[in-house]
Amino acid sequence: MIDIDTLKNSKGTKLYRKAKTLIPGGSQLLSKRPEMFAPDIWPAYYSKAKGCHVWDLDGKEYIDMSIMAVGACILGYADEDVDAAVIESIHRGVNSSLNCPEEVDLAEALMELHPWFDMVRYARSGGEALSIAVRIARAKTKRDIVLFSGYHGWTDWYLAANLADKSGLDGQLMPGLEPNGVPRGLTGTAIPFDFNNIESLRKKIIGKESEIAAIIIEPARGEEAPSQYLKTLREISSEIGAVLIYDEITSAFRMCAGGIHCRYGIYPDMAVFAKSMANGYAMSAILGTEDVMQAAQSTFISSTNWTDRVGPTAALATLKKYQKTKTDKHIISIGNKTKKIWQDASLKAGLQINVTGLPTLAAFEFKSKKPMDLNTRFVIEMLQRGFLGFRQFKPSLAHSDIELDKYKNAIEEVFLLLSKLPDDKIISSPVAHAGLYRLTKE
Repeated sequence: MIDIDTLKNSKGTKLYRKAKTLIPGGSQLLSKRPEMFAPDIWPAYYSKAKGCHVWDLDGKEYIDMSIMAVGACILGYADEDVDAAVIESIHRGVNSSLNCPEEVDLAEALMELHPWFDMVRYARSGGEALSIAVRIARAKTKRDIVLFSGYHGWTDWYLAANLADKSGLDGQLMPGLEPNGVPRGLTGTAIPFDFNNIESLRKKIIGKESEIAAIIIEPARGEEAPSQYLKTLREISSEIGAVLIYDEITSAFRMCAGGIHCRYGIYPDMAVFAKSMANGYAMSAILGTEDVMQAAQSTFISSTNWTDRVGPTAALATLKKYQKTKTDKHIISIGNKTKKIWQDASLKAGLQINVTGLPTLAAFEFKSKKPMDLNTRFVIEMLQRGFLGFRQFKPSLAHSDIELDKYKNAIEEVFLLLSKLPDDKIISSPVAHAGLYRLTKE
């Protein structure tokens, strides 16, 4: 057991306090802020990561049973095959006045997985890739309005939904986002609708049929996509001449090689991938039909760093190993076993939880008057037992039954402890933030 005072006084917690004086918000990604897990206790920084193990700045080792780099490292940290390919590419030059041939090789590999698409453009992060997709859709249709369901990043086109109504994004994962800095002239150009609610979509379309450039959804994030919903979206998009875009930044490669929409046989005009496609290296891709993608030539979309060799090389190596090892089958199995661990341990302890999500994007929530208190205490107790534990889990190829056996023992012990705590005795340290809402209020 790691002593709680040791966690509070770790090099990582001290460095994070310093970081907040130098970096607005303390870090570059909301989902990695210690406030999301256990304020003043979460280690914050790593010195080394390998497989599904992470070492903090004090050299303490943890098994990562949490977000695994927000889902980016699907093969595990520092995968030897992917890293070897990247290191070789570095020795041959990361960038030059000429283009790297790997971007053509990757295009062919992606089209082989998705034969309904014809062309691809690359970027290095999910948010910018979505913005590229929106730009292309608007260029293709010569229209401005985007209808969307789900979370789609930080850029202006998306946050514009909160210009007219500050609660516009409240039903889209991240409530309370302020659109400060977004031009007021974008008011009315991004309109949300409810997931799996065609009636909600139709109401937003009425009277705007000729103004809608794109309909964007996450086909599956928490649960499997309803096929009839996707089919109707496809029909509506074609009927009004809008570009149908699947945001697969999170869902791609989680349940199969390529986009999760491969499982449904209902194809969009464009799809956007990032996160898992390069096992932690910066890489994203926008795939689409030639008819839509050629519109990129009628606008200006260009960046020096989109031409480096590392991203495509890492993506090719990741895809090769993913297919060779059948990573999808492994992480589905690990995810299902983890969900069962949660369910069995909660029943054994008499602790009420609700388990949700795809096996590869699994989550649970405490059914309690003080769920965030329990979430925070859970994280702390798991840290003390040598785990990065959280209410979400994104399995990787590196996770095995060895880690799961250790995790099972810790979960049973912690769930039993939590079940016996009175509401006013759950935690004495600061409570983790609920979602991302309070993070916007700092």
